Amino acid sequence: MSDHTAYIIGVDIGTSSTKSIVRRKDGKVLTVFQQPYTTQHPQPGYSEQDPDVILAAVKAGIREAAAQLGGAPAAISFSSAMHSILAVNSEGEPLTPLIIWADNRSESYALALRDTQEGQRIYRQTGTPVHAMSPLCKIMWLREQQPVLFAQTALFSGIKEYIFHHFFGCYITDHSIASATGLFDIHTLQWCAPALAVAGITATQLPQPVPADHMINGLRPDIAAELGIPVNTPFIIGGSDGCLAQLGSGAMDTGHATLTIGTSGAVRMAGQQPLTDARARLFTYLLTDDVYITGGASNNGGVVLQWLVRDFLQKPLSALNDLVGEALEVDAGRLLCLPYLLGERAPVWNSHASAAFIGIQPQHTPVHFTRAVLEGICFALYSIKTALLETAGPVHKISVTGGFTSSPGWIQLLADIFGQDMYLQQESDASALGAIMLAASALGWPEPDDSTGDTAAVFKPDVRKFEGYQEKYRRFLMLYNQLELLF
Repeated sequence: MSDHTAYIIGVDIGTSSTKSIVRRKDGKVLTVFQQPYTTQHPQPGYSEQDPDVILAAVKAGIREAAAQLGGAPAAISFSSAMHSILAVNSEGEPLTPLIIWADNRSESYALALRDTQEGQRIYRQTGTPVHAMSPLCKIMWLREQQPVLFAQTALFSGIKEYIFHHFFGCYITDHSIASATGLFDIHTLQWCAPALAVAGITATQLPQPVPADHMINGLRPDIAAELGIPVNTPFIIGGSDGCLAQLGSGAMDTGHATLTIGTSGAVRMAGQQPLTDARARLFTYLLTDDVYITGGASNNGGVVLQWLVRDFLQKPLSALNDLVGEALEVDAGRLLCLPYLLGERAPVWNSHASAAFIGIQPQHTPVHFTRAVLEGICFALYSIKTALLETAGPVHKISVTGGFTSSPGWIQLLADIFGQDMYLQQESDASALGAIMLAASALGWPEPDDSTGDTAAVFKPDVRKFEGYQEKYRRFLMLYNQLELLF
């Protein structure tokens, strides 16, 4: 197969959809297939998905990509959202829905463990803050609240592990996803004994950890026929979406951070040491066995704007882009928003946190509330960047990715609030691209001429606005501190 026809499929299993992108050996990105799905909230604090709906979305994306390209892929590689957990029985059948990162049902268990000596030890060994997002705390909840189901569980799987079992009949997990469970020792690359003891499980009830570039073939023949690809197609297990977004953005140099806003948000930076923060504000996950990604994730990105438009303002979601555009043209004045609609992860790690508006006056319209939400999301990310600077060192450059980059005004707002240049990346599907880069390396492909990290535009801050936002950010921190006890 020539360079012009050889291709890799990168599959990114996200919270709201699965994307499958195709990249040729010469570096050309050919097409993107997106399969959306929904999240269920059967009770307050619950966030669940149907694993078989996601499995079907993954299959559809691979099938469509292979059919359109008209030839077997050189490899298929995966990126996946972190922190999902699924209890399965000895037959591999789901006993629970997929409990995703946003699920807060185990918050009381996280709070009880977090500040104990054992909780602090687990954080230092795993790099994952003790929080309701982590599979560790979710398993603790299942053990206490659903003991019969817990006793029936043969294995606890994430979504990617469930899909690989369906394809190959074995349970494996990559070191990158494992490092986000709160159950994996990032220093020894083994399941963490103290965390297993707290969860009440053994290592045999978890998938086998393998490196992110681990290659497997031997698809089940019926699956190969369904996907329209050969049985011996190489599959690369890949890594987590956050770590692979760092790779796909070309942000692997010292002091080069990525900032992403999609459904949620995050600020991350690569390094060669498994750093942990003295105040446990940040995570450290593995990209590969000698590259660590340190940073923090916010629960509250675009999901807050969707709530504002659909539920608060009672408008169709199709009105969102226009409303954001109008909001970027107004001054919110003293109207301030804490955007913690879904509780919050970094840097406060408070599942009880909730959203709030303060400073409402008669002149404020839906546009002003939208502006306050935009600023609140940016302030929350700025607080992560501040913790990152204190833990991992200076942040010299910030590359921005994610759905929000379709709004130049929002990127400019970030630049003004951070007081730093924002580098817009050419590549919008950074996680899937990072998965493809792992596969290309595993196949021995050379780096394409159009290497990652190309910048489409640079947004420079307005120094006067930055000074004003610094004062508003101080009020933002004061507001959270004042309301923390009420939460």
